[in-house]
Amino acid sequence: MDSVFLLQKNFLAFLVAMGIIVALGDAHCFSKRYKPGEADKGCMLNGKLYPLGHIERTEDCYQCTCSRTVMSCCSLFSTPIAYDKENCKVIFNKEKCDYDVVQRSDPSKECSSFISRVG
Repeated sequence: MDSVFLLQKNFLAFLVAMGIIVALGDAHCFSKRYKPGEADKGCMLNGKLYPLGHIERTEDCYQCTCSRTVMSCCSLFSTPIAYDKENCKVIFNKEKCDYDVVQRSDPSKECSSFISRVG
């Protein structure tokens, strides 16, 4: 009886851990490969040269790692997908690296309705 309880407890812990990993792993990510010698001084992204190593935040709100062979980046923002599209609109806030969902009639006010986002 104790082994069944322990198995159920471990399985529940596994499911909770997987749920957290999936929730945190929603960011939009991409990689860019470089030919030998092409990225010796750093990685190019949208016309800007970034240094080799970890880049905490690019101008376009991505967190990246740059090496001589590949640049891997993931977004720092989440995109609103479910909101009141009739009364609200989405505006990218580059300072916060995130989208604001604001009222169409008064963009200085946030929409208070339920908003669902995807990485």
